[in-house]
Amino acid sequence: MKINDWWELIERGRRAVGDRADDRDLPDDPLPEALTDVIATLERREIIDFYLKHIEVTDSAYRRPLWNAAYLIEGGCGDDGFMDFRDGLALLGRDTFTQAVADPDCLAGLPVVVRMSRGESGWVGFESLSRLVQDAYQKVQGETDSLDVALQAAVPDMARPDKATGDDWDVEDDDEMRRHLPRLAALFLEST
Repeated sequence: MKINDWWELIERGRRAVGDRADDRDLPDDPLPEALTDVIATLERREIIDFYLKHIEVTDSAYRRPLWNAAYLIEGGCGDDGFMDFRDGLALLGRDTFTQAVADPDCLAGLPVVVRMSRGESGWVGFESLSRLVQDAYQKVQGETDSLDVALQAAVPDMARPDKATGDDWDVEDDDEMRRHLPRLAALFLEST
């Protein structure tokens, strides 16, 4: 599956739910079901390819500056939290995802991030995009064992980062956060 095709499938799910596509914190978040339905229109092999492309896309965001931004936005962010954050970021669409990977501080412009900075509801993350793929595969094939077998064979052969790349700094140091992520720091850190 080509990257443009993968992103177009994400956009089809987003278009199906309209203005409710950007907030994963709703108890009745419509995007997971809409995206599952979109993925379920694919053939078996295409669903596997979608899953593998998902890994490739989220691996491209395995970057320290983005992780540090997630830490600030979420008030802490471990390994699992950063996986969820990257999955949710992908669900925000290609433009937002690409901009955030290049410049994590741009996340300060997202309405959901602004709400979160005020202590209002919202969440950038999503737990988990791989589950949607499994649900779609189940709809198409009636089982997920063959998906598991295909992924066990394909994923080990993928070139995957063993650690986050990019500049790192002490996320507990407010001055460092202000220096590297000034817009986000202005939202989430009290002035001293």
